[in-house]
Amino acid sequence: MENKQLEEKLNKLGSNKEPFLFIISYDLKEFYVEKLSKLPSNIKYKLNAKHTSKIKHKTTLLKEPISFVAYKKKFDFLQEQIKMGNSYLLNLTAKTKIKTEYSLDEIYDKVHSKFKLRFKKDNSNFVCFSPERFIEIKKNKIYTHPMKGTIDSSIPNAQAKILGDIKEMAEHTMVVDLLRNDLSIVASKVRVDKFRYCEKINAGDKKLLQISSKISGHLEENWHEKIGTILASLLPAGSITGTPKKKTIEILEEVEDYNRDFYTGVFGVYDGKSLDSSVMIRFIEEQVGVLYYKSGGGITSDSKVNLEYEELQDKIYLPF
Repeated sequence: MENKQLEEKLNKLGSNKEPFLFIISYDLKEFYVEKLSKLPSNIKYKLNAKHTSKIKHKTTLLKEPISFVAYKKKFDFLQEQIKMGNSYLLNLTAKTKIKTEYSLDEIYDKVHSKFKLRFKKDNSNFVCFSPERFIEIKKNKIYTHPMKGTIDSSIPNAQAKILGDIKEMAEHTMVVDLLRNDLSIVASKVRVDKFRYCEKINAGDKKLLQISSKISGHLEENWHEKIGTILASLLPAGSITGTPKKKTIEILEEVEDYNRDFYTGVFGVYDGKSLDSSVMIRFIEEQVGVLYYKSGGGITSDSKVNLEYEELQDKIYLPF
């Protein structure tokens, strides 16, 4: 999935040490890149913001999710692909029609999240409040923090249960291995600095434990001139596709029957010295006056369809 125009534009801005915002769709076909000095006021973002896992306000979302029968059909198809050896992990996503009393602008202002973005331009109108960093580059080192695995923190011994779950362990290990290999394309001395640690996330009417790992590598001093090349080499993100990446993307394209667009793409900022970015999950988009919340989860051979269907809906929330 290449976009030479995007790659060249980012490389040029980086070469000039010009600070900019970038927003890239899942398939790299759509993108928005603008110098920070020229960024319009209606495009808002926050990166690596301090946030709380405390629930301050309970918010009800009316959801009209994909039916269990329709979801199971997709799930079963993916299980067949796994049995045939075409993939080992696939991140199946769907879009859910929702109703809420809040506008997208109000949601952006109210949500507590590490990374958030409000974007409205041309045919794209969405808000994203993601807990997941994509890559961070500082002092010639590149870092990525894949997230894979969630559990309701109110479940007794939740942390011990998810860290000891064989299916969750296998899924997370596959993503870490994929991201480590991806990072090796652009960096040297790639290593896993921290494997499977827990973070608490405010999920509206409940708290979730999210499992992450930290991977790092060394870049050449002229990495500023290669920002576009680095991003193009790593996208789409491994945590929202699967492994092996190329074949898994083809399978997901066949089974998901909707366009992810900017959902599960990335956004970030280069400030002239360092770069930080986020995977665009926890995503609400407006289409012809209707709101859709896009969500998903990783499917492996050990996955249980009822639990995955439940997780798809658990991830539909507003962290106020």
